[in-house]
Amino acid sequence: MMDWSHYRNDLMGRIGELGKLSPDSVGGYMMASGAGAKTAHLDEKTRQLISLAVAVTTRCDGCISVHSDLAVKNGATKEEIAEALGVAIAMNAGAALVYSARALDAVDSVTK
Repeated sequence: MMDWSHYRNDLMGRIGELGKLSPDSVGGYMMASGAGAKTAHLDEKTRQLISLAVAVTTRCDGCISVHSDLAVKNGATKEEIAEALGVAIAMNAGAALVYSARALDAVDSVTK
């Protein structure tokens, strides 16, 4: 489907370029990204599993590439990853269900 290693390497190069052009933007992202690790309430594997599930729900290929690599490097098994992805699937379906109810509410607001 995709050469994820090549894509990840190209992406990191481009992000490096962006960091030179806009260091505060990339630095701000890096600070936010690393903030959770400072409390150490979750281990790195768990953080990466969550990150990967969120990457799927936000449809971010770069995030999928980076966090799949980090999840495996931090000991996540394929089964654990599949379970985390199952949560992402359920959340996306749940979000569609909730927003469908909101859409019906919006329709009701103009038809009553």
